[in-house]
Amino acid sequence: MKSLKSVARRGGAVSVAAASALLLAACSAGQITQTSSQVAAVNGASAQTEDGSVAVRDVTVLLDETGKAALKFTATNQDYDMREHTLQSVEVDGQSVQLGSVDPMPYNTTLVGDSADGLDTMPEADMDKIQYVETALDNDDFAYGGNLPVTFTFDSGTIETLATVSAPTVKSGESHRQPEAEH
Repeated sequence: MKSLKSVARRGGAVSVAAASALLLAACSAGQITQTSSQVAAVNGASAQTEDGSVAVRDVTVLLDETGKAALKFTATNQDYDMREHTLQSVEVDGQSVQLGSVDPMPYNTTLVGDSADGLDTMPEADMDKIQYVETALDNDDFAYGGNLPVTFTFDSGTIETLATVSAPTVKSGESHRQPEAEH
């Protein structure tokens, strides 16, 4: 027969272990993590018109090796009323972006803007739901990694967002970080 003391000790130890596990498991219950509301720094900015009819994604100011600037973006007509929308103008830091010919965007279509070089290297879809437009703007001493205000004006409203100024992307295999090193 076991003594009452050893049973009480074991019961107490089990109770403490269970209470500890419960307290530790509940330690973060209901808490909001810091990363739950952060946006990935990899892609460009995203925003939409107040009524949600048009959205822009991957908004980035691009600089090439010569310092020429362009605006990269993807605009989508997501108007549930199925109306077409037109991009009327775009400004970066108060400066007008030069846009190629832009047709109205029917419902569920996309407008992709990029530099001439970017469009040349971009695989184009054979579908009629994507429109491509060349963009350009004067480089007013934009700094890599900086942010600039961008305003898109559509017939359904304006979209304002901050876009990162991106350094040129080096083609794979064409850049060596240590030119003196042998391979």
